[in-house]
Amino acid sequence: MFYIRYHNMYTNPLHTKISYLKGVGPARADLLRKELGISTLGDLTNFFPNRYIDRTQFYKINDLQDTQAEVQIVGKITGIHTVGQKRDSRLVATFSDDTGSMELVWFRGAKWIKENLKLQTSYVIFGRVNLFKNTFSMPHPEMELVTDYKKSLQTALQPVYPSTETLGKRGVSNRVIQKIIQQLFIDFKGKFKETLSDEIMQKHNLIPKNEALFQVHFPQSQEQLAKAQFRLKLEELFYIQLQLLRNNLVRKRKIKGNIFEKVGDLFNDFYKNYLPFSLTNAQKKVLKEIRKDLGSSAQMNRLLQGDVGSGKTIVAVLTALIALDNEYQVAIMAPTEILANQHYNAIVELLAKMPVNVSLLTGSVKTRVRKEIHKNLENGELHILIGTHALIEDKVKFKNLGLVVIDEQHRFGVAQRAKMWKKNILPPHILVMTATPIPRTLAMSVYGDLDISIIDELPPGRKEIKTALRFDTQRLSVFKFMKEEIAKGRQVYVVYPLIEESEAFDYKDLMDGYESISREFPRPNYQVSILHGKMKSADKDYEMQQFVNGKTQILVATTVIEVGVNVPNASVMIIESAEKFGLSQLHQLRGRVGRGIDQSFCILMASHKLTHEAKIRLSTMVETTDGFKIAEVDLKLRGPGNLMGTQQSGVLNLKIADIIKDSSILKMARYTAQDILREDPNLKLPKNTNILHTYAEIDRKTGVWANIS
Repeated sequence: MFYIRYHNMYTNPLHTKISYLKGVGPARADLLRKELGISTLGDLTNFFPNRYIDRTQFYKINDLQDTQAEVQIVGKITGIHTVGQKRDSRLVATFSDDTGSMELVWFRGAKWIKENLKLQTSYVIFGRVNLFKNTFSMPHPEMELVTDYKKSLQTALQPVYPSTETLGKRGVSNRVIQKIIQQLFIDFKGKFKETLSDEIMQKHNLIPKNEALFQVHFPQSQEQLAKAQFRLKLEELFYIQLQLLRNNLVRKRKIKGNIFEKVGDLFNDFYKNYLPFSLTNAQKKVLKEIRKDLGSSAQMNRLLQGDVGSGKTIVAVLTALIALDNEYQVAIMAPTEILANQHYNAIVELLAKMPVNVSLLTGSVKTRVRKEIHKNLENGELHILIGTHALIEDKVKFKNLGLVVIDEQHRFGVAQRAKMWKKNILPPHILVMTATPIPRTLAMSVYGDLDISIIDELPPGRKEIKTALRFDTQRLSVFKFMKEEIAKGRQVYVVYPLIEESEAFDYKDLMDGYESISREFPRPNYQVSILHGKMKSADKDYEMQQFVNGKTQILVATTVIEVGVNVPNASVMIIESAEKFGLSQLHQLRGRVGRGIDQSFCILMASHKLTHEAKIRLSTMVETTDGFKIAEVDLKLRGPGNLMGTQQSGVLNLKIADIIKDSSILKMARYTAQDILREDPNLKLPKNTNILHTYAEIDRKTGVWANIS
């Protein structure tokens, strides 16, 4: 048997290279590796169908209908001939059963097919039929001799596997993939190791691993397929959750952090005398969670979620003051210069009367100033350093870094964040902040090894932003509304999309819009600023300051203002070509207004020609300002990979589960993993032997989960 033959070569025979499997060989193995990422028998086992075709029904030729449906027929080839000349030729076979005849047609591979077809021999054919001049035909049918069909692993539902254009051209059809997997199951059937405990199997009424794998590739019925998929989805999500939760436990036990023993004079003085507003209950709750982390011996690794304007910055400042009270330095990282500048200005203003030294380090900082920052950082005179990627440069050395705050962290790669760890002997405490609400299912998968805090309450006095959808034909009434708001002393953002693929077109759109608004709002009665990515940093800063200081009433910009711009007097956000934006971007842009006590407005300008998805996005924006509801819709529309971007795409490379469709299974998997780790954190109990072995093997193969945060 295959299993015995290779058992001595590998601890686990599923680690065997796929080239050793009958029907594969080196060339086809190389193709499967390059095109589908299948290198071993284990990879092949977990290469699951993405859909199924019902093959339970056989049709008679005289029962066929012109529906373009896929059908299955048993019959014999009674004749073969070639039609046309050279390149335009095609092979046509007459296929008959006891009710009538039809044609089978091949436009390529005719020579090989003609040599291998057997006349007057029973075949099972499968494919899509066409009707032309009262005759049915089936181009490039899947064919199998009835004798082979009866010998093969019988299945009621035909699996259809993911494929590529190259595989198709190289003759690796869906049928070929099926035969390769069939060979694997002939060799291995009944020998796949169980990966879950009896306790989990009984609790969730799961079928065994062997049966699940067989039924997912060769389902005997819809019911058995459903049971197989449920079992395999739960298993996949369970081990992801187990790794994430266990990494969290291990980190807290093994990775020691600096203990911030006291809440001292700086924190108390600021809290009592300089805090500009009372904290919300949500902010107080989050601070309590952070203080508990900082007071323990474990390194803090906490994700702080809060909708736009919920007050994350003040929480970060108060956390920084605890670090300073314990004689540690603080780094605050932001993804863009605009956001870094915004944090710097806000924090300098908040701490203006405190004995705290704050500096800003970005790519635009001149060499002379940079050297001064480096010196003050190393001698400990500099307490808080705010900046962009410039903070992770090797030249940036802290005397005693104790806390790193990372804003909009999904814009930083794992390697970039890891560099901050190396700035100190003991790793600093990490507070990750995001104003992009993350749906619970996604947070459990992508950030499952972080402790999560949520600010789900806006500061008192904030009014909900009114959102409306307007079309190009209503532009004059929108201009009238802008003039009314400006007359009240308010300011207006007008934002244009910037899509990389058509940058020139978008830039033209922006300039045309700027000229149009300048004509409608002429000087000296109105002042209009412009801001876009092609401008020099100094020019950007100047235009931004003009708007911040109220010297211009309208700021025409691209999405460079998506995050970090805080102008409380700006009460109107006009988003041009709103249908071109994603939901997350629309929500972020809307968050630039509503920061003062006045009623604020967001107007979505769109064309009348909207796709179905664009209508859903825009109607969602009009209906709700709840970031978490918006994020749930966004997740359903875009999928997890697109939502998180390339930095996290590997994390969500699931084989069979779907965190959107299978959210209930995901929760079940997480609670199951939590229960097991609560009772047996090291997986040493005899009943968890299968889980320990599987966990160890997955951990060796992936290792990715330990690095997410």
